[in-house]
Amino acid sequence: MKKIKGYIYGILAAAFYGMNPLFALPLYADGMSTSSVLLMRYLLAIPAVGALLLFRGHNLKVERSVIIPLLLLGLLMGFSSLALFESYNYMAAGIASTLLFVYPLLVAIIGTVVFRERLGLMTALSLILALGGIGLLYAGNPEGGLSLTGTALVMLASLSYAIYIVWVNKGRVRKVPTLKVTLYVLLAGSSIFLFQTLFRGSIDLPTTSLTWCSLAGLALIPTAASLIFTTLAIQEIGSTPAAILGVFEPLTALVIGIAVFHETVTPTDFCGMTLILVAVIIVIAGDSLALRLTHIKKMFPRRKRS
Repeated sequence: MKKIKGYIYGILAAAFYGMNPLFALPLYADGMSTSSVLLMRYLLAIPAVGALLLFRGHNLKVERSVIIPLLLLGLLMGFSSLALFESYNYMAAGIASTLLFVYPLLVAIIGTVVFRERLGLMTALSLILALGGIGLLYAGNPEGGLSLTGTALVMLASLSYAIYIVWVNKGRVRKVPTLKVTLYVLLAGSSIFLFQTLFRGSIDLPTTSLTWCSLAGLALIPTAASLIFTTLAIQEIGSTPAAILGVFEPLTALVIGIAVFHETVTPTDFCGMTLILVAVIIVIAGDSLALRLTHIKKMFPRRKRS
């Protein structure tokens, strides 16, 4: 039951994060800069998370030993957001969201190389299938082409997010309540955009009720809700499975493109989505599949050499 909850949290986190372009692009069209969009995004999310934290009976105190890790986690998340949103200025948001999905691979690599975690067969297979599915989605939607600057920004965003995911699952931060981690990550991350805005000397605000709604949606869904469910998923099922479930991020972007912007689904898109769904099924059923494969292997023992 604990794992099922973790999988649900991971899927929701990825789906919510995949809604970034839906809310961000109207704000860009309204003339807001990247720093202004991100600063307002974080500032609106902070009181919502703080109120929920207090409502759940928690206080705002944290142990001194976790203050610096929480600040660093916030800076990582803030930098990841900044790099991703800046990439929207250089390439199509759908392509950027697709390229961002290399972070599960980075999470697996970090876990294997840095923490000596074993990369199981099921995990490796799901990664290969998921990345192959993302590649097919990208091949089926080549609009706007690739930008070297935009690609570099997305890769930096992906690396920062991967380090964040691994770090949340390690050390003393893991023992801090989810909402409290989210609140301090938002507070620390907002300092990046505040500094940027002060350097620019001005802040852009939405000019219509529709773009104010977009800003509120951006703060609550891809920011606060996504961070909360990401942390919950990591705590329930670990870093690598939670990261792999991020396949729902580009899938969400694709569904939004079809439903909101009336994009069409090509056979390549369908094949990509199928591969991604198979990868997710492997992640969710990983332990039982591995056990079944072991049982099958035992049914056909190797013949001993004489």
